[in-house]
Amino acid sequence: MSTATNPHEKPRTPTAAELDEMTPDQVATLAANLDDVVVVKNTPKFPISGTRAERRAERAVATWFVISALSGLAFLGVYLFWPFEYVAPDQPGYFVYTLYTPLIGLLLGLAVLSLGVAVITYVKKFFPDEVSVQQRHDGPSDEVARRTVVAQLVKAGQDTTIARRSLIKRSAGAAAGVLGLGVGVAAVAPLIHNPWKGRDDADLWVTPWRSINGEKVYLRRDTGDPSEISLVRPEDQEAGSMETVFPFRESERGDEEALHAALRRSDAPVMLIRLRPGTPVVHREGQEDYHYGDFYAFSKICTHLGCPTSLYEQQTQRILCPCHQSQFLATEYGKPIFGPAARPLPQLPITVDEDGYFIARGDFNEPIGPGFWEWPGFWNRGRS
Repeated sequence: MSTATNPHEKPRTPTAAELDEMTPDQVATLAANLDDVVVVKNTPKFPISGTRAERRAERAVATWFVISALSGLAFLGVYLFWPFEYVAPDQPGYFVYTLYTPLIGLLLGLAVLSLGVAVITYVKKFFPDEVSVQQRHDGPSDEVARRTVVAQLVKAGQDTTIARRSLIKRSAGAAAGVLGLGVGVAAVAPLIHNPWKGRDDADLWVTPWRSINGEKVYLRRDTGDPSEISLVRPEDQEAGSMETVFPFRESERGDEEALHAALRRSDAPVMLIRLRPGTPVVHREGQEDYHYGDFYAFSKICTHLGCPTSLYEQQTQRILCPCHQSQFLATEYGKPIFGPAARPLPQLPITVDEDGYFIARGDFNEPIGPGFWEWPGFWNRGRS
């Protein structure tokens, strides 16, 4: 066995046979000496095990681990089962809906915080008070140093008494397991919903402007009251102006849930633009009859990242997305002329019915918003 008479003297490197004969404590001491570390003081927090103070400290640590585990379980329950669908302020269940985001944030934060407090509390209450001095030295670690690191870790575990504290180990394992499960569920849950369910009727292919069983889909404005139906006529809009409109079906009249849904769906808003008479227009191939007179309807969802293209400049006929400054030309089928957007805004085919109200002649002939790989036109975006 290799020892040093002077604590500041570098010990002789022992052979493999000598290392095998040494006890774990001796190897740990050798590791400190090889690293030029002098342990000045190492005082255990509880020299006598089983005291009331020790058990009280152990229960305190375990309590924080249990709080973390319970918070993680509560987070999972809220994340998976709490009502998260939008509810309007004047509808039953609105207060419960508003609690969803605060609750998942509060519970996940409490789980992580409690886990951190438990670890810090354990370190403060059970790690021995140690003062060590190490001399700095350069160079890679040799074989002996690498082997003695394991002994140091074993001794550290013995000094912190974690091996014999089953209550803390079980509570810590429960907290870490639940927290890890919560993070995993949060990461995987958005992938469970299949956007292609329904094939041709999948969410990414259709919008609320699609006619169901041949029923008319009117253009209505949002007055602030979903139950107040205000349909749009050509004479309601001045030349050079833009108005945001939403879909409406007579079968939905009086159906508060359906009326709310039509106004809150992200793929519903459409810009109805009335160009000035005589304005030259370039039509997209196959969409020459999508307009009605000087009226053109474009999706309000930017084809870059889905922001609302809510600005219209009537002098230049440019539609502007304020998020990333993409600009689309209303007189050229919503073609992007500036910014990161790569394809035109989808155009809604419109006409006027026998009562003089605007109606949609059908749904958009392409998906709205940003492109996606499964869309056949994704790889040709920006070429039209």
